[in-house]
Amino acid sequence: MPYKMVVLDLDDTLLREDLTISDRTRDSLLRAQREGITVVLASGRPTGAIWRYARELELAQHGGYILSFNGAVVTECATEHVVFQRALSKDIIHELFDHSVEHGAQILSYVDGQIVTAQANEWADIEQKLTGMEIVERPDFKGAIVQDAIKVILLQEPAYLKTVSEKLRPVVQDRMNMVISKPFFLEFTDKGIDKRFSLAQLCEKLEILPREVIAIGDSYNDVGMIRFAGLGICMKNGPQDVRAVADHVTESNMEDGVAIALEKFVFGA
Repeated sequence: MPYKMVVLDLDDTLLREDLTISDRTRDSLLRAQREGITVVLASGRPTGAIWRYARELELAQHGGYILSFNGAVVTECATEHVVFQRALSKDIIHELFDHSVEHGAQILSYVDGQIVTAQANEWADIEQKLTGMEIVERPDFKGAIVQDAIKVILLQEPAYLKTVSEKLRPVVQDRMNMVISKPFFLEFTDKGIDKRFSLAQLCEKLEILPREVIAIGDSYNDVGMIRFAGLGICMKNGPQDVRAVADHVTESNMEDGVAIALEKFVFGA
């Protein structure tokens, strides 16, 4: 089956630990696009934190897309037009703040291109490093969130954050989407919104069938798109339960796993 689309998570998948794309991986994605394959960057990151990689991979010239905020926003690179967007309501964000206080977790969201957090913390600093966005500390977090926002993250030490997620599951089910991306990031988007949902919308728009899609990721927020795709691939550095749902496990992000997968399944090397 010839593939028409490759969908890639960023952190710990496309990107190495220094947040760069290897030459081998870049060259393989440029080749795939020259051969008519649509490349989609699908990340929990805000849109603005993905553009540098879209430009490096020449997505605008080849009809590529950015799927950001874990699927809450889809952007066409050639026109920079937002083709899909869904936000969390202000009231739900305020409720999540109350849960963060109750369970001793930190919280952040995004307002006017800035990261807004109630209290400076080491995990928000990681998000700042990943996105390049300025952090604004607002103890009156609810006062800072006066309108709907795309995404909220609760942050804490990984083992404890898993406990928080289990406590919140009965509260958030059927009302919003909750997923762990990085071990210390518990992310919330609007009901039904995840990478799989938005990928399905994009495939319908482009008239691409699921069996014509390769999706490559490493973490829990990638599971939906890995299952959706005709060929779902997990990085070797992903957790075992994510690797278990994939059709194939490629090498790690530090070993050109994306390039190796494309060479095997797209180029037939």
